[in-house]
Amino acid sequence: MMKVLIAGGGTGGHFFSGVAVGEAFLSRGGGNEIVYVGTRNGIEARVGPQQGLDVRFIDVAGIRGKGLMSKLKTVARLPLSLVQSMRLIMKVKPKMVIGVGGYASGPVVVAARLMGKKTGIVEQNSVAGTTNRILGKIVHRVFIAFEDARDEFPASKVHFTGNPIREGVVQLLTLESTGTVGIGDRLKVLVLGGSQGARALNEAFMEVAPFLSDKLKSKLHIVHQTGTADEDRVRAAYAESGLDAKVEPFIHEMAEAYRSADLVICRAGALTISELTISRRGSVLVPYPHAIDNHQQVNAQALVDGGAAEMILQKDLTPQSLGDCIERLSKNRRELQMMAWKAGEFAKPQAATEVVDEMYRAAGVP
Repeated sequence: MMKVLIAGGGTGGHFFSGVAVGEAFLSRGGGNEIVYVGTRNGIEARVGPQQGLDVRFIDVAGIRGKGLMSKLKTVARLPLSLVQSMRLIMKVKPKMVIGVGGYASGPVVVAARLMGKKTGIVEQNSVAGTTNRILGKIVHRVFIAFEDARDEFPASKVHFTGNPIREGVVQLLTLESTGTVGIGDRLKVLVLGGSQGARALNEAFMEVAPFLSDKLKSKLHIVHQTGTADEDRVRAAYAESGLDAKVEPFIHEMAEAYRSADLVICRAGALTISELTISRRGSVLVPYPHAIDNHQQVNAQALVDGGAAEMILQKDLTPQSLGDCIERLSKNRRELQMMAWKAGEFAKPQAATEVVDEMYRAAGVP
């Protein structure tokens, strides 16, 4: 039996990568125990207990993008965060500690390293976050999802695993469906703006109809995750335009949504990129322009360079540019199929298992 501490979260991309790693540890050893560490303001505080996970909390916050007073308060709390982390490690007695990004991973991983624990970090994006760039200097292993992130860490520590995805999600996404892309008369488009939606995407689709040919309008079927704020507006706009669209504030059966799509139009967060590649779906990516270090655009560029996606920057996103893109791809089903095939070449469905295997090796555990 082995106890493992997984620290980080704040966003779904960080937290669910951590959960995927935790599940892989549980699969590796039936008696293993996983403890998650985050903050009370992160998604882990809401979702973790709902899923029956053992989640603990420390007091820590970020400093990037904050005012001077907020930064000073955050820095002043760091010693407390470190003490809380050390107390938690003394209580849990983990064999190893893994940071998955987000504010909570910093003090926990630092405390673990000071206390002689084996440590690792997972970097989900093509541009490493501030916390991970610092931690990369002291941990034993660094796991990256994009080759672009390799140069930001000591070469001897880096392992290119891809982004850990939960096994159940991987199994659903990899069900044989690639051959259905571009087949049939209809064009099925999935629109995703993240769990909260994306206003820029929502508003562009609300006005896209005049820039689509009558022929395409009759064949187009849209499934659109809007978030709660814009749901009613988007639904009304589709109804007025006459487009065939299913509007959902949040799509719970995401694997089925991917499998049913010929084309996905979405943001370029790390989790979304991983889902696109594992489900083998071509995409038009509209990176969130205010992401830290513009990492979503760099994420997107990796798929574009590999022929798996096209990209429209948000500053260039208009109903006409969107309509022109959909119109062009609808006339070239072979291109849609090639994008789907190329997306699959990026897939790393065994990422979580590879993280666990390497951490076992680092700890000298057979």
